[in-house]
Amino acid sequence: MNRRHILAMVAGAALLVPGCTGTGGTSKGADAEAPTDPAKVTGTIKVLTVRTDLIQDGTLKRYAAEFSKAYPKVKVEFEGLTDYEAEVKIRMNTKNYGDVLLIPAVVKKSDYPKFFASLGTQEERAKKYRFTDYTTVDGKVYGQSPNGVSPGFIYNKRIWKEAGVTEWPTTPAEFIADLKAIKAKTDAIPYYTNFAAGWTLSGWTSVNGSVHCDPKATDKLAEGDPWAKGADLRVGDTLLHDMVKAGLIEKDPTTSNWEESKPRTAKGEIATQWLGTWAIVQFQDAAKKAGVNPDDIGFMPFPAQTGSTFCATISPDYNQGVNVHSQHKAAARAWIDWFTDKSTYAQDNLAISPLKGAPLPDVLKPYEEAGVKFIEVDDTKGAQVKNVDNQSEVGIYAPEYRQNLVDLARGARDGSLEAFFADLSKRWTETQRTAGS
Repeated sequence: MNRRHILAMVAGAALLVPGCTGTGGTSKGADAEAPTDPAKVTGTIKVLTVRTDLIQDGTLKRYAAEFSKAYPKVKVEFEGLTDYEAEVKIRMNTKNYGDVLLIPAVVKKSDYPKFFASLGTQEERAKKYRFTDYTTVDGKVYGQSPNGVSPGFIYNKRIWKEAGVTEWPTTPAEFIADLKAIKAKTDAIPYYTNFAAGWTLSGWTSVNGSVHCDPKATDKLAEGDPWAKGADLRVGDTLLHDMVKAGLIEKDPTTSNWEESKPRTAKGEIATQWLGTWAIVQFQDAAKKAGVNPDDIGFMPFPAQTGSTFCATISPDYNQGVNVHSQHKAAARAWIDWFTDKSTYAQDNLAISPLKGAPLPDVLKPYEEAGVKFIEVDDTKGAQVKNVDNQSEVGIYAPEYRQNLVDLARGARDGSLEAFFADLSKRWTETQRTAGS
């Protein structure tokens, strides 16, 4: 499994699904109300998913078997799609896009009521669940993620220790110094960009909010300059640039390999990567397969502190929604509620539960012990940000601009970092003045 499905959730494409005013969507809207009597809920529902791996290994089938104990008259069928966004976008020109599906990034937030049935009001759902603002339109919620994720650095603790580093760096300068120590004292690649995969570089946008511990960081993207001096994205992009320029990355980023990077990191050939909590279990599994200690896989926050405290943002994975055209909305709603509340999906993936008050996964115990503060960034103006991003063609959720940044830093592209940031700032702020929300 790769990370495309999670990144796509925030991919920011403010595009209409072709035909959104035709057969695919509806202007009427609908509600998928929670059933009160499980025994009366019937029907066969199709659940679309990106988790083809969980279909192949039987995990989703086991979840469905547990679900059927609560809802014996509902049959759940799964369909895995490897190129999820592209395939579902086409299907949404019709009414046939499953009963339960992961809300594609290509759908404008304002169009959610045309394609998905409401799960209830935000006022009510926010009492129990995190992330409700990500799918709220006019006070109603149209999707629910079964788990949350937090960005950070996957790192090999053994290699960092061999380099003499036992404490998390608290500033970008300390981080660079630590990578230089790794280069000098070990045989590991200090930092791996995973340039060729592309989506791995897109993940650097998720530093937004962590640098200054700001739950209103998305508002600043909507209304301010993301590359002003001291702004979160500029801080993150500068760190990425400086690592590359200092020669602390793989020799040829264009030949990097995502799948190979997992066992290589586990074995200590690679020291560090910017990914997220979702990746921990994959890298630990890679360690087990390679016959090395999975406990060597560590996770650390972005090297910045506010009031001597690290901060880490948490946000939803893909949100599950009910097809507004589904003939079995009660069964579809029952599946979403059960999968979110009762299944072990979040625990199995070492993920953050969407249920407020739920304990953190064990892999984040070091965060708890270090007093890392988790913040949920308000997504109220998320649609506005995506609109500006789309119209400006900057692409803060796409790989190209950071691939250009890496190329600039390694001398494969002409120009200065200041000029690079100035161009991004100009396009972004000029679009803000003309773009609607």
